[in-house]
Amino acid sequence: MVGSFPVQVFSLVIVCLLSSFSYSVDIAGKAQLELTSYADEGQFSKQDYRYNTSVAIEPELYWEWDDAKHSIVFRPFLRGDQQDAERSHGDIRELSWLYVGDHWEWRLGLRKVFWGVAEFNHLVDVINQTDAVDSLDGEEKLGQPMINVSRVMDWGIVDVFVLPGFRERTFAGSQGRLRSGFVVNTDTPLYESPREEKHVDYALRWTHSVDVFDLGAYWFEGTDREPELQLHTATASLHPFYRQTRQWGIDAQATIDSWLWKLEAIHKDVGDDHFWASQSGVEYTFYGVASSAADIGVLVEYGWDQRRFSATSIAQNDIYLGARWTLNDANDTALLAGVSYDVDYHTRSLLLEASRRLSDYWTVALEGAIFHSDSTVDPVAALIEDDRLQLVFERYF
Repeated sequence: MVGSFPVQVFSLVIVCLLSSFSYSVDIAGKAQLELTSYADEGQFSKQDYRYNTSVAIEPELYWEWDDAKHSIVFRPFLRGDQQDAERSHGDIRELSWLYVGDHWEWRLGLRKVFWGVAEFNHLVDVINQTDAVDSLDGEEKLGQPMINVSRVMDWGIVDVFVLPGFRERTFAGSQGRLRSGFVVNTDTPLYESPREEKHVDYALRWTHSVDVFDLGAYWFEGTDREPELQLHTATASLHPFYRQTRQWGIDAQATIDSWLWKLEAIHKDVGDDHFWASQSGVEYTFYGVASSAADIGVLVEYGWDQRRFSATSIAQNDIYLGARWTLNDANDTALLAGVSYDVDYHTRSLLLEASRRLSDYWTVALEGAIFHSDSTVDPVAALIEDDRLQLVFERYF
């Protein structure tokens, strides 16, 4: 849930700011109905169902004043899930104040920050914690308390982050799908730092565009967003252990005619591990296919982790092939299909994402996933009974 000490402090600061100024308010957001069908009942205890329904709401309130030099965004999130009590949860995705000066920007509060250029795995996206119960691909994030100063210069944009407070990763409960055979006990997390979730993290990022290149580099020091899951035999459950980490990385994208060349690379020190990892790839787009408005993009990516078989990431030696079909029609119809192949474990996974706007207020999306693994030590082996189709209706307001 949302009630940690840093979240409460930042919320109080923002409320005080609101009470100090006159302002106009814009209200928007979306509500969601999610229908999921699994091909089989789950392979673990309490997963004896094939259908699930979930609802969510994510309103957004926006204030601005002083000719838009000051603005505040408040975006809470709430989900209710039919089967998994851990997936029924709330969060403040964003509650932040922004001041825009001539060459400076100041941001204070809870925010979501995205870094990266790859399609299938975002190695450099390290600021926010993953909301692992809310999406299969790990792209949904929890709001992170932060103080962020951004400086615009001729040679790029420099962002300094002070992150006073840590958000624990969410995990599926005993009745949830897409988990291992051991349930993660999120009630008793462990920390390497004696300050635990009150540890203050720091990050520095530089971005710049030069001709056809979009470049980025970062440094981060603090609590690792990816926990080490330790097995407690007495309770037959996993306990998350959050270590301290120091890491740096780069991301780059080159747009050359119809080609997109992408790279994300990191070096990470955490515990006894000191390793490199990368996600690289290329995308080529065929524009105006068959004299239509539609475009088709073909993607190839490769994920590599120096730790190989001891890696905690599933992209330790993986090849990704995908195709993106965009109709460029009035309904914003789009389709992305991809298949991944793990060279080490010979795992194959198929992912499908399709979306279409039904009206000015309604959209529909279809997501599918099929998992196949012949190796019992492969992390994907826990998902082989979780092949699924998911239909999502969203109402914007």
